[in-house]
Amino acid sequence: MQSAIGRSPALLAILICGMLAAQEPAPSRITVPAGTRILVRMVDSVDSSKHKTGYRFTATLETNLQSEDVVVAPRGATVYGRLVNAESAGRMAGGANLTLELTDIMINNTAYPLMTGGFQLRSKGKGEKTTRRILGGTGLGALIGGIAGGGAGAAIGAVSGAAAGTAVAAAKPGQQVAVPSESLIEFRLLQPARLPVAH
Repeated sequence: MQSAIGRSPALLAILICGMLAAQEPAPSRITVPAGTRILVRMVDSVDSSKHKTGYRFTATLETNLQSEDVVVAPRGATVYGRLVNAESAGRMAGGANLTLELTDIMINNTAYPLMTGGFQLRSKGKGEKTTRRILGGTGLGALIGGIAGGGAGAAIGAVSGAAAGTAVAAAKPGQQVAVPSESLIEFRLLQPARLPVAH
């Protein structure tokens, strides 16, 4: 056997690779259940007057993503999302509308898919009652400003406890809405995510 291996460098290389592979533990994975809250801090801003449906944005985890007391991804991990609906405020009557969702999370330098509920931000159109709605998520400190006209006015919708998932401040009629960089937004997983544990 030894003489055969000595005469066959290819066979020796195969045996060495097999031994190394056997020594490396398979990457462990854990299921993060549906309904898990994911609190993120926006890196990019999203603006109803500038961005269109499909716009990709970047954020970071504000708190550890955990499951079964295991930290799957630490605070500061990069997450990506997209703008699933964007409507600019109409000049006459229509309100502005933004709906965001998360799509991926970076773990061990690899992107893994997520499916979350959407976070919706909307200003009322003229003649409408103020809209206060979130689709599957809770806005924490989401800022709504008068972007189009350069206005500095902003309202803060901070939602917690029993009110979670029920309210977010809305802008004035015809006003553009935006989620500025550094805003905190909370999403919820719609489906379980099978993810590796960060090194």
